[in-house]
Amino acid sequence: MAEHNESAAYPVGLRLAGRRVVVLGGGQVAQRRLPALIAAGADVLLISPSATPSVEAMANAGEVRWERRGYADGDLDGAWYALISTDDPDANRAASAEAEARRVWAVRSDDAEAATAWTPATGRSEGVTVAVLTGHDPRRSAAVRDAIVEGLRDGSLTAPHFRTRPAAGHVALVGGGPGDPDLITVRGRRLLAGADVVIADRLGPRDLLDELPPHVEVIDAAKIPYGRAMAQEAINNALIEHAQAGKAVVRLKGGDPYVFGRGMEEAQALAEHGIPCTVVPGISSTISVPGAAGIPVTHRGVAHEFTVVSGHVAPDDERSLVDWEAVARLRGTLVLLMSVENIGAIAETLVRHGRAAATPVAVVQEGTTAAQRRVDATLATVGERVKAEGIRPPAVIVVGDVVTVGTGTGR
Repeated sequence: MAEHNESAAYPVGLRLAGRRVVVLGGGQVAQRRLPALIAAGADVLLISPSATPSVEAMANAGEVRWERRGYADGDLDGAWYALISTDDPDANRAASAEAEARRVWAVRSDDAEAATAWTPATGRSEGVTVAVLTGHDPRRSAAVRDAIVEGLRDGSLTAPHFRTRPAAGHVALVGGGPGDPDLITVRGRRLLAGADVVIADRLGPRDLLDELPPHVEVIDAAKIPYGRAMAQEAINNALIEHAQAGKAVVRLKGGDPYVFGRGMEEAQALAEHGIPCTVVPGISSTISVPGAAGIPVTHRGVAHEFTVVSGHVAPDDERSLVDWEAVARLRGTLVLLMSVENIGAIAETLVRHGRAAATPVAVVQEGTTAAQRRVDATLATVGERVKAEGIRPPAVIVVGDVVTVGTGTGR
């Protein structure tokens, strides 16, 4: 007979949907474990005289049934799985003995050796569940799990799908964030790693393009401010053409796709052609760039609101949709995007309609990147300061008293 290792465990995935699971104890262990049991669809019975606020909220929401009492013999009758985590050692031992007698797999939070099951360190990424067991070293289990899940999420660990990709293509409109490649969302980075074609803006996180495999086709949308631009219709057509060829297409945009990014125009064009489209929100430069420069867009006792305005059309231009007189009356923070060219006229308009000429202004060029720089001024001086300092797009301009309450450290 072969020898067996008492510390070895046989990994298995339990399908607990609709099956009874008994949780003894409503403390921190239950708080950590209950969400996964609920997500698995288990019929959870919680037995505990008390519970943490989070566990109590789950019971109040009807996600678990809670009997406010201590453990009693027979509580594991009909259970498929048990989590024993009370603060009473005698109750834990008794429940463990009942589990053994009834052949119910049970986890013990206080004595792993006395348990018949161990809980692995688990993580999930895009339909994949990663479960790691390393015997008596839970910290290493968690570290291995985190490394695998992070690798799957950011594309550094590739695991191809072996099911045949459907003939129809798909487009993801991905907000790439303000410029720092680390500020793209996990989902956006994962979609980028699995793309066949990437159509990228100049303001997107360009460093991420260097990480793409050689077979990925990268198309530069060439939307350079105040210069040559690829017409929006041409971008729409490129998205449609590649998706109809059955490819996975990522439209990588700066910031968020729907904040002055014309993302909805692209989504509408794709919908007209019946092409599936996923929208992945991005970290908008309206908040992140001021934050990176040490400026909070709101601050207690200083600003109770912030307003975001596009300044690509001058205030006196008949095409402008902004009520500048109303904006000037606001007392909070004003965040201006695409306003470098028109900042002089914008500042004059704000002052003319009542905003104080001494109102602090900060101009942050290429925020969150290695080239970030900040120039401070007032509404009275910002027009000349921008010219004198040679500020160029992309830049975020912040108007308001919050400019002077931040750390001012920038990058």
